[in-house]
Amino acid sequence: MESKAFKINKNCKIHKLAYIEEDVEIGEGTEIGPFCIVRKGAKIGSNCKFTAYCEIRENVVVGDNTSFGSRCTISANCRIGNNVVIKYGFVMTDTPDLAEHNSKVSSYIADNVLIGANVCLMPGFNIKRGAIVGACSQVRSEIGEEEIWYGSPAKFYKKKA
Repeated sequence: MESKAFKINKNCKIHKLAYIEEDVEIGEGTEIGPFCIVRKGAKIGSNCKFTAYCEIRENVVVGDNTSFGSRCTISANCRIGNNVVIKYGFVMTDTPDLAEHNSKVSSYIADNVLIGANVCLMPGFNIKRGAIVGACSQVRSEIGEEEIWYGSPAKFYKKKA
């Protein structure tokens, strides 16, 4: 079996204690912190930042200018847009059924989203463009564009002004 090397573009900073698997692409200017794991087939955009202990699982796609606090886990096949800010302790879960059927995308977070610390996005739900999710929330339903949600389970608060 032939192994594909990873592709790291210019001006990236990969900590010596980070682990990068095969067939990974990392965009220009991205920083990968200590104890981060980037799994096979992941594609990370330009100017992203992963602080420490983050895991980006198989075939995840992360857009440009996106940042992650420490201890974030992004499940296989998920998509994250551009200009997203995710604070520490975030978990984006996957669905066993999707994995069994080899689905290409399980969940996504659209562009310009802000997610507070210690948020869990349950399987199959999406966060649309410009949304905000408050700290310590558990997302169990779709979050629409420009909406603000918080709580456990997260509930709609209001539209952004």
